[in-house]
Amino acid sequence: MNAVIQFWTAHSPIFSILIPAFTAFLLVLLGNPGATALSHDWRQPWRRGISYVSCVLGLSTALLYLISASTGHITVYNLGEWSAPFGIVLVLDQLSALMLVLTYSLASIILWFASSDWDARGRYFHAMFHLLLMGLCGAFLTGDLFNLFVFFEILLMASYVLLVHGQGKARFQLGIHYVTINLLASALFLIGLGMIYGSVGSLNMVDVARLIPLLEPDQHKLAVAGGLLLLVVFGIKAAMLPLGFWLPKTYAVATTPVAAMFTIMTKVGIYAILRINGTVFSDDLSHAILVSCLLPLGLITSVYGVIGAIGAERLRRFVGFMILSSIGTLLIAISLFNTLAWAAALYYLVHSTLIGAVFYLVAGWITSQRGAFKDHFQVSPQMKQHKILSLVFLLIALIMAGLPPFSGFLGKVFILQATAGSPHQGLIIATLLIVSLLSILAFTRIGFILFWRATKPKVNPESAEFKLYQGLPEQAPARNDTTVYLLLTGLVLYSVCAGPIQQYMFQTAAQIQKQDLYERSILKQDNLNQVISVQPYDPENLPETQYGGETIDPNAALIPYIISNNTLHGKHISPYKRRQIEQHTSQPIHADDAQLKPVEP
Repeated sequence: MNAVIQFWTAHSPIFSILIPAFTAFLLVLLGNPGATALSHDWRQPWRRGISYVSCVLGLSTALLYLISASTGHITVYNLGEWSAPFGIVLVLDQLSALMLVLTYSLASIILWFASSDWDARGRYFHAMFHLLLMGLCGAFLTGDLFNLFVFFEILLMASYVLLVHGQGKARFQLGIHYVTINLLASALFLIGLGMIYGSVGSLNMVDVARLIPLLEPDQHKLAVAGGLLLLVVFGIKAAMLPLGFWLPKTYAVATTPVAAMFTIMTKVGIYAILRINGTVFSDDLSHAILVSCLLPLGLITSVYGVIGAIGAERLRRFVGFMILSSIGTLLIAISLFNTLAWAAALYYLVHSTLIGAVFYLVAGWITSQRGAFKDHFQVSPQMKQHKILSLVFLLIALIMAGLPPFSGFLGKVFILQATAGSPHQGLIIATLLIVSLLSILAFTRIGFILFWRATKPKVNPESAEFKLYQGLPEQAPARNDTTVYLLLTGLVLYSVCAGPIQQYMFQTAAQIQKQDLYERSILKQDNLNQVISVQPYDPENLPETQYGGETIDPNAALIPYIISNNTLHGKHISPYKRRQIEQHTSQPIHADDAQLKPVEP
């Protein structure tokens, strides 16, 4: 048992990534016949069982991470035993633990729902689902900007396949648009990373934040420009206007479980804005530009989303526009740049993710009950489960529109409290109240069409309408209603436990603003307590990449501080190199020795 605990302690942050990665690999090896044969394939129960066990295991791991991170401790995992900023690190703090729990909680419920029959409508659903989880978890855990790009690409490639799952012309057409937009965003991401690395000389998040204030004016402006380019990329991922027009139509064509799972996708963009633009680029110039951009964009996105919802002609597009409006609310909170506002944003982020997912599930339920009318806002015969559906719809409307005492109301109250002292307090309060009022009107409109104005079904057995109505299902699709009840129960409990949850959110917001805490936890220091790192970019100031051969290494004294003790005494350190290390470490190190020196060819 002690060996297991030690292994867990030594490697714990990477398990949330490895579990879905190995699961996806195993599911691909298991094979997958054509979609028409999946429901009868003997391997299908194995796929579902392996997939769900893996998801529950990931959720258990995430909960353990949350318990560990709640103490305020930051866990750092050095990939390949190379310390930051020379190697890639995973960082488990309160924010990443929160996002992991949210991701796996939603994924476990959605996967259980999808395993009823949705997963049999296309090939490799479970494998792609776990690749999506791998990308999401990696994006939340990485402490390296380029690694963030890598995990973005992993989750995007999985989302491309999941979006067209079940096939269909509409999914294929909007899938092309979705892929094109994200390929453009990926290209901008790489350009931004190049600008940052060319000016700073590092891509480790903490190291970039430490070095930016030390840059020369021209290099500093180039780095800030790279950071703003990343803001554009994250804005596309988060569906921030004017970059978010794609979301309502794209999510509307996805299958019900995929659309519900995709509600976490936009939150990756919000997370990246908060983590990168909010804390890494925290210098005065970046801060001033970010505040001047985020607030108006957040206000516009919030208002546009609810106006689009009022004008929507289909229920699933209505859900997309309401999600778009919630993105604007999150951007408003982030733009305030204080701990209370960021805590409110995190509380509202969880709320908006869960309510968006449950609304897509209800949209699928309603569509199945309306036959040829599907989710169009047209007067149709009364649904067979109209009583329970009307109650569920009312509860969703109350939560999503922000009426007391539910989580939408509490989240907006927390944001309004955080506006104290802001010069834009009046504008923010007015916008949030107007958006809430318009949301109520939008829900009233579609509730009136779907339920109040619904006609009584025909009673003449000889009429075609009667036969069509009798052919409609009398129950919700398999597991649909149960999944909705589970998520709604979670949202109600989220409101009931708002006190301790908001306290955790406040601690999380306070932690991510402590740059010195992350420096001490992630970056290594020499015996004079100086950070061992690259300096502002100089083409003559390059670290040695391989410790071997008969080359004199002026940085030998720093080697023990940036690699593990096992590696230091392992076979990969040559005797010549080890003598240099011993020679240098036996002598006192001066302050200048903490600078990396060029290595002679």
